[in-house]
Amino acid sequence: MKAITYQGVNHVEVKNVEDSTIMKDDDIIIKVTSTTICGSDLHLLRGRIPKMPKGFIIGHEAMGVVEEVGSDVKKVRKGDRVIVPFPVACGYCWYCMHGLWSQCDNSNDHGEIGGILGYSELMGGYDGGQAEYLRVPYANVGPRIVPENLTDEQVLFLTDILPTSYWGVENGGVKRGDTVVVLGCGPVGLLTQKWAALMGADRIIAVDNLNYRLEHAQKFNKVEVVNFDNYDNTGEYIKEITHGGADVVIDCVGMDGEMSSVEKLETLLKIQGGSKSALEIASQAVRKGGTISVVGVYGARYNNFPFGDFFSRNVTLKMGQCPAHSYIDRILDMIVKNEFDATDIITHRMSLTEGEKAYELFDQKLDNCIKVVLKP
Repeated sequence: MKAITYQGVNHVEVKNVEDSTIMKDDDIIIKVTSTTICGSDLHLLRGRIPKMPKGFIIGHEAMGVVEEVGSDVKKVRKGDRVIVPFPVACGYCWYCMHGLWSQCDNSNDHGEIGGILGYSELMGGYDGGQAEYLRVPYANVGPRIVPENLTDEQVLFLTDILPTSYWGVENGGVKRGDTVVVLGCGPVGLLTQKWAALMGADRIIAVDNLNYRLEHAQKFNKVEVVNFDNYDNTGEYIKEITHGGADVVIDCVGMDGEMSSVEKLETLLKIQGGSKSALEIASQAVRKGGTISVVGVYGARYNNFPFGDFFSRNVTLKMGQCPAHSYIDRILDMIVKNEFDATDIITHRMSLTEGEKAYELFDQKLDNCIKVVLKP
């Protein structure tokens, strides 16, 4: 089968690889009908996630039709059309039983966090979904059957960015009348703005430095926008225009943040693992007693972390990998009822065989790229 594979830093290739096979009795194999590139896949591309062997199949946002089922699989059968949430979860450990699916104790032999599809040996070593076929473990727990009257594009993002963005807003405690700042206007940031509006936020301010993404946020989400390149201190500017700061700031940036010259030097010296600039903006833009919700992926430890700013101003900081399983069914129900639509973020539709070009467009922000859907 064909698959997009990691071949080293800033290097992916579409390769012919061995077909996916049933390895355990509760596995299924799906024929992938749609997959996509996530912002967190770029951390793999840039070498920021360890234990990425050459030839590793990447991708954690995929859906398709069940081709083969293990003998213990009861939830789905051959021919079912399913989406597959990105966390690999057993369904019976303490964390799964308490709704913390992304922290499953049984899905990752290589680390404390639960397994993630297509996200390095460190995250369980599972092959990813940017391929013609995908092995799905714990198939009685993760996959969800989707109605045939819905298109792939309507439901594909249930695999990750729809639950992640919803969870980020819920985790931040957004309520009616709130002022909300969303850092980042990539796919997760744009969806976060939609959820914040749906949950009753009175004022939503979107922050980015790419004009085409800010224009998309204005056009489709009707939010205020701030280009952080236009201000010496974006956090203080937001604090000023909100008269003391936002009730909730949601960081959808993570390691993709722009680094200061000092941070770049520190990174070169291996002192820290990425950018903290989004968190610095958040620490200044949030009001006293407010909440910062972090859904953007961060990696290593960070020097000069603004801990004192959070402590002195009674700021709540919440973060982590989204327990996607908890949110899929309720969001799917909203999609069925035409209460939520995420398809406006799709800017490019390409073949899986064009995977290398798709990564270039998405990584380099070329051709006004926001989200690419790949068809095997």
